[in-house]
Amino acid sequence: MKIGIDRLSFFIPNLYLDMTELANHRGDDPAKYHIGIGQDQMALNRVSEDIITLGANAASRIVTEQDRELIDMVIVGTESGIDHSKASAVIIHHLLKVQPFARSFEVKEACYGGTAALHMAKEYVKNHQDRKVLVIASDMARYGLASGGEVTQGVGAVAMMVTADPRILTIEDDSTFLTEDIYDFWRPDYSEFPIVDGPLSNSTYIESFQKVWNHHKELTGLKLEDYDALSFHIPYTKMGKKALQSVLDQTDEENQTRLLERYEESIRYSRRVGNLYTGSLYLGLISLLENSQTLSSGDRIGLFSYGSGAVSEFFTGYLVEGYQEFLMTESHQEMLDARKQVTVAEYEAIFSEKLPENGESAEYTSDVPFSIYKVENDIRYYKQYTQNLAFIS
Repeated sequence: MKIGIDRLSFFIPNLYLDMTELANHRGDDPAKYHIGIGQDQMALNRVSEDIITLGANAASRIVTEQDRELIDMVIVGTESGIDHSKASAVIIHHLLKVQPFARSFEVKEACYGGTAALHMAKEYVKNHQDRKVLVIASDMARYGLASGGEVTQGVGAVAMMVTADPRILTIEDDSTFLTEDIYDFWRPDYSEFPIVDGPLSNSTYIESFQKVWNHHKELTGLKLEDYDALSFHIPYTKMGKKALQSVLDQTDEENQTRLLERYEESIRYSRRVGNLYTGSLYLGLISLLENSQTLSSGDRIGLFSYGSGAVSEFFTGYLVEGYQEFLMTESHQEMLDARKQVTVAEYEAIFSEKLPENGESAEYTSDVPFSIYKVENDIRYYKQYTQNLAFIS
C-alpha cells in the first residue's frame, strides 16, 4: 500500500514588504534583491502571530471533522519554538480539536525538521493504515533589521495530512540522507537571531545536495532524465537553482531546460513569501504543483531537504491520479494577492514588537483566524476569530 501526502496547504500572514522598497531604503540596487537573491516580497507577521497560529491556520484549511477522529499524531517541525519544554504541537492539537488519544510533539534540526516529521508520519501510517498523521512545518525566519540575511526573511507554515492511499503524492522508500557536524548556521539559546557563515552555508548546501543526489543515483539507478521535476529547500530562491545547476551536466540540454523550467515554477510562491525554514521545501512543492502546466499523474518528483548543521535528504514521490482536484490553487493565490503592503517604517516597527515577558500582560485583536488574544502569567492564550471553511472534504 502506498503512503504519502493526501492534502497540503500553506498559510502566511496578511502583511508583506516589497523588496524594491527595502532595497531603496537600505541604499542597495533593487536588482541585488530581485535578481541576485531572487526575492520580490517578504511575508511579515504581527506580534500576535507565532508558529502556533501559523500552523493552526495552515492546518485548519485541510483538517475535516472526520480527520479529527482519525489523527493519531500531530507533529510540528520548527526551529522557531516558543518554549524550551512544551511543544507547539500540543497547543495546535487543542486548537484543532483533534481526538485526545494522540501523540503531539516537535521535531528540530534546523530546516530539516519538517522532512523528519514527514517520514516519521509515513512510518506510523505504514503500520496503522486506517489512521492519519498531521504534519506541520511552521517557522519565522528572522535575521534582524539591516542584517545580511534580512532580504531572505519570511514567515509562514505548511500543513500536510499523511495517509494511506494518498490523493496528491505517494512517497517512496528510497531516501538517502547525510549528517555532517558543520557550523554554517546556528542559534545559541541566548541569541535572538541566528549566527550565519554565509559562504560556508552556501557551499555546504550545494555539496550536501551533490552527495545525497549522487548516492541516491548509485543506489536506485535513477538519473536526472528520470525525474519530471525536482523540488528543493529554498532558503532564498537562487540557492536551490545553484544546487540544481551543479549537477545539470549529468544530462542533455533538453532535460536541463525542462528541469530549470520546473524549478522556476516551484519558486513562484517563495519569491513572494521568503524563507519558511522547515516549510520552504514544501511551499516549493505546492508552488510547483499549482503553477506547472506540464506535470501530470504518475510523474516522478525528486525532493531535496536540507537543514544547516547539517542534515540533508533526497527522496522521491509520485503524483497520484487526479491530484489536481485536491490542490488549493485558487485560495492560495487569493491569500497571496489579498495581503496588505507595508512601508519600511511600518515593517521595522512591527518587526521590533515583542510579547510581554516576566509575568507582564497584554491583550490583542486580530483579523486572521487563529491568533493570540492575550498574554497573562507567562501564558499565551489563543482563539479562533473567524471560521475558516476553506478545507477539502
